[in-house]
Amino acid sequence: MNPRTAAIRTGWTRGLIELRQSFTNGMDLLSHVLWPTLMLIVMFFLRDRTFGSSGFHLGTLALPSILGMNAAMGMITMSQQLTADREDGTLLRAKATPNGMQGYLVGKVVSVSGGLLADLAILLIPGLLIIDGLATGSPGSWLTLLWVLLLGMVATLPIGAVLGSVFSSARSQGLVQLPVMGLIGISGIFYPITSLPEWLQWIAQATPIYWLALGTRSALLPDAAVSVEIGDSWRHLETVGVLGVWMVLGLVTAPIVLRRMARRESGSSVAERREKALKRVG
Repeated sequence: MNPRTAAIRTGWTRGLIELRQSFTNGMDLLSHVLWPTLMLIVMFFLRDRTFGSSGFHLGTLALPSILGMNAAMGMITMSQQLTADREDGTLLRAKATPNGMQGYLVGKVVSVSGGLLADLAILLIPGLLIIDGLATGSPGSWLTLLWVLLLGMVATLPIGAVLGSVFSSARSQGLVQLPVMGLIGISGIFYPITSLPEWLQWIAQATPIYWLALGTRSALLPDAAVSVEIGDSWRHLETVGVLGVWMVLGLVTAPIVLRRMARRESGSSVAERREKALKRVG
């Protein structure tokens, strides 16, 4: 077995271990359950409110959108975990082993994407019980949901790795989260994007968050719901195109940025970050 294959297998095993640990650790388990629960509560109160004269309930429109949003939020999780591992020296240890960075990244992709799929199931299964009007009766709906989520995760997780490489401290993650939350607010997640000013619509359409949400809406909403979308169309080709561009951009950029970041890592830099952390705690 060549070293690269061994590193990938090691990364896969590491990712599965981290995923299993996240469902046996109390705080990690709470983080898996808390956000979907909050979203379900929001949709429960929106279930009987309609959007304009369309007749569609906001809860029905929001559930598929929130699924897409949660998939996009994987880039935040990836960024946070990579930054934390950089700060405590985990990345430095990975760098010191042959093909260790490759194995590390495979492990993170496995654990983060596995956690995302579990979170989506925690949201979707109860959501189907409390939200009416979803079009889930055909295999085509589930196939569309599958390819949108898979393409979306491949498009966004490398972006999270890039963001995690830029910041050396977990305290700086707010600089990532705040802009992302702002983009979520204008991406038609909780309210149709067509109700926003046109210039905000253009900003939202430049991000993968909007297209992920649009794709999941196209999978789970009835055909008549397309009337509240831009151009009265689900725009599947555009969804593939935009997410594909983000995927290529991330897959090309992430290895370059990670290699440069790994070259700058040293024992002294890790010790310096630990010293600063201890001073903040003290």
